[in-house]
Amino acid sequence: MSSAYSLVALANGTTSIRSLAEGETFHPVIGPVAEAEALYVRQLRLPERLAAASDPEWVVWDVGLGSAANVTTALRHLAEIPGKIRIVSFDHTLEPLRFARDHSQELGYPLGFEAPIAELLEHQRSEFTHGRLSVSWQAEVADFPARMRSEAPLPAPHAIFYDAYSPARNAAMWTLPLFQHIFSRLDPDRPCALATYSRATLLRTTLLRAGFWVGTGEATGEKEETTLAANTPSLIPQRLGQPWLARALRSTSAEPLAEGTYRQAPLSEISRLALMHHPQFRGE
Repeated sequence: MSSAYSLVALANGTTSIRSLAEGETFHPVIGPVAEAEALYVRQLRLPERLAAASDPEWVVWDVGLGSAANVTTALRHLAEIPGKIRIVSFDHTLEPLRFARDHSQELGYPLGFEAPIAELLEHQRSEFTHGRLSVSWQAEVADFPARMRSEAPLPAPHAIFYDAYSPARNAAMWTLPLFQHIFSRLDPDRPCALATYSRATLLRTTLLRAGFWVGTGEATGEKEETTLAANTPSLIPQRLGQPWLARALRSTSAEPLAEGTYRQAPLSEISRLALMHHPQFRGE
């Protein structure tokens, strides 16, 4: 049993996990399941898109596996859809998952997935059936930015859960080069949407400069907005418009991070021009 994590009771009565080393609580406001439902299941329209999919395999990138609350919650909502889903989870450690497995009764969401989680911990891969859904789940235990820079193949995703620690705590996971590498791995003929909890101007500028279309996402917990990005505008119901662009041009914390050191800065001239010429704003 890991001593690097502890259980924590949230204000709404649910239980989550706290990383003692990072001083961070996973899903700290509304809890793991409610956050995953709002941020990923509903916002990415997972059931509707999977049900309508024509591809033989539907691919999800789970960036920030953690304790697997996002994946297990999504699978529960997809269980009655006949089809095949492939989940590629990324993290630098499997210890939060191991802790969640050891405390499945208290947490709740690992229940029913004990065997796949055990296989993932032992072999970094699990093949199983959940309801009517055929699932292939693999874990990539590595430095995510380095993995994106590598030439090793990965299946192009239909959806991306982006659940890294915040830019101030983990700047390397929010740089412009990283999101450019992510965008380069998307299939332009395969619509893909990415959801994340942050609404920071810096993040949204980074996504736009990397090539994504970007919009406001659903509220979750104390956050009035989250962020939704995609390689096609059809997956963004509420795209950022000229009012947001005007605020970004005035912001003192909008310039994308070039490397893994956090800092705040207004837009550079290159970024200003890139935003003003982005097709998302040219059509307005």
